[in-house]
Amino acid sequence: MNVANGLDCLDIMRWQIQEAKQRFSELINRAQRDGPQVVTRHGAEVAVVIATEEFHRLSKDEGAFKDFLASGPNWDLLDLDRDRTPARTVALIDSPQPR
Repeated sequence: MNVANGLDCLDIMRWQIQEAKQRFSELINRAQRDGPQVVTRHGAEVAVVIATEEFHRLSKDEGAFKDFLASGPNWDLLDLDRDRTPARTVALIDSPQPR
């Protein structure tokens, strides 16, 4: 099981692929009633069955990334000029030379 996939923290029913094929109607009913159902092949997760409502919620279009960036602050209104005066002079202390 892969902990990084985020599915292991949930109490999710796991189905071997052969069992999922034989009991497909039950798999669908449980996905609607209980939440995501994981299908495995040789012990490895290969698919997740979810209810259509959950699918639509997860795939809801939140807008394009470029639209998000364009909705940011108006950079023309910001004063982004930096102070051009020279930096202060710093006196460095002579350190002893290694022998």
